Amino acid sequence: MSKAVLKSAGYVLVHVPEFVKHTGTTQTVERAKNPDSDYLEALDSHLRPFEEVVKYAPNQVYIGNMVPEDLRSIEMPWCNNLTDINDRFGKFGEIMPEDEFIGLIKISDVFDLVKIEKSFASSVKEKLSNHPMISEEEICAIGDGDEISEIESLISEGNEPLYFDKKIVGCVKKAHDIDVNLNSHVMLENLVAKASGVLAFKNLVKKNNIDIASIDYVIECSEEACGDMNQRGGGNFAKSLAESVNAVNATGSDIRAFCAAPIHSLINAASLVASGTYKNVVVVAGGATAKLGMNGKDHVKKDLPILEDTLGGFAVLISENDGFSPIIRNDLVGCHTVGAGSSPQAVITSLIIAPLEKNNLKVTDVDKYSVEMQNPDITKPAGAGDVPESNYKMIGAMGVKRGDIDRKELPAFVKKHGLPGWAPTQGHIPSGVPYLGFAIDDLTKGSYNRTMIVGKGSLFLGRMTNQFDGASIIIERNPGEIEDNNAVNDASAKKLIAKLMKNLAEELLAE
Repeated sequence: MSKAVLKSAGYVLVHVPEFVKHTGTTQTVERAKNPDSDYLEALDSHLRPFEEVVKYAPNQVYIGNMVPEDLRSIEMPWCNNLTDINDRFGKFGEIMPEDEFIGLIKISDVFDLVKIEKSFASSVKEKLSNHPMISEEEICAIGDGDEISEIESLISEGNEPLYFDKKIVGCVKKAHDIDVNLNSHVMLENLVAKASGVLAFKNLVKKNNIDIASIDYVIECSEEACGDMNQRGGGNFAKSLAESVNAVNATGSDIRAFCAAPIHSLINAASLVASGTYKNVVVVAGGATAKLGMNGKDHVKKDLPILEDTLGGFAVLISENDGFSPIIRNDLVGCHTVGAGSSPQAVITSLIIAPLEKNNLKVTDVDKYSVEMQNPDITKPAGAGDVPESNYKMIGAMGVKRGDIDRKELPAFVKKHGLPGWAPTQGHIPSGVPYLGFAIDDLTKGSYNRTMIVGKGSLFLGRMTNQFDGASIIIERNPGEIEDNNAVNDASAKKLIAKLMKNLAEELLAE
């Protein structure tokens, strides 16, 4: 069997302050329970302008204009110490403003569910005409827009409004009169996931000069569910994304596993390529509106801006071995099995230690671990601490227990083999995969030989099981050897010759 390689990566953020207010679960629940709350009153004054979002160091790391280690030299909270970088485009992708994104939602809509106001449509088309990845055909798909009176009438019938700069600029219509799975709120969630996934896919292709016709399979791994009353969550986001980016030779399917889905998807993608089933597989995911402003109450209490104001998206390309790109060791995976147990020690053992032991490796033989790369600027004010650092301490502690490192070396291990978190808390988005773009450089141009990507998931959220979930996979420097799948090795040749000789002898005896 041949090896699959990690070929390229793309990352996007979408700044959506109005979506925070009107679609984030924390805010919508608060509005339903306590519409006159102090928190809702304070929301607008704690939302950041686009310029601050662009200059925010973790966001610049996410799109590749800075490296993760740069964050160590910036005093926290990082939101109080903005960078001088004012570029919305980076090595890996981009940060898109809200008005452009609403235009992209309209472009992504193929059932005419999205209505936008005429003057807003004109403004957005002008802005998107300067975007390097939006075609003239796509801009034409926005149309001329609709009268605000028509949009307000649709909203009065229970359809979901779209806001920009505190004004209604459009709406998303329900796709069925009585099917709750196709109501306007669900359609908005799904269209947002699709549009942000499309943006990530476009950046992957554009930034890495990928021949879109060469992609033959797409795996989508966000946390939304696409379907109707007869097959709730049936899918298929993947094929809709492939259609939107004109990947005409691709098919695809969705993988759902809460936060762990990206790692399950990487394992599946690498296995599909290694087996020869497909040559070029894209793993992609858009963002989740429900998680916007998730910890907003704690941020406002501490007089911080609401930092969960961006949707996340990523896309990575897994391809056949080219003799250069990092190899994905789909034979060295960690998995949280049904019988593993849910204690932190059990989780680390199944996800980290088990695959290392399989290859007689120490915890120090992995140059960098990418775990739940959540931004501590977001999680620490909410009382969740520094999530990546906690994971690295647990990995180091297991290393101490195994005798891989001395106890006094634990702080140095955390710094050397860990990374500061920089990803938005979008569930699946921070789950190991934000490092993949950097891993490509570190395992080719850099000095690293091995990394491990780790994802965890909370299956109990679906109320079907109390089980925990998780998966990990090791990615290594390419030794420069390309397998010849058509070649017959020595052992196979000897067996074949022996079989032929036996058959010949039997035929001669029979004569």
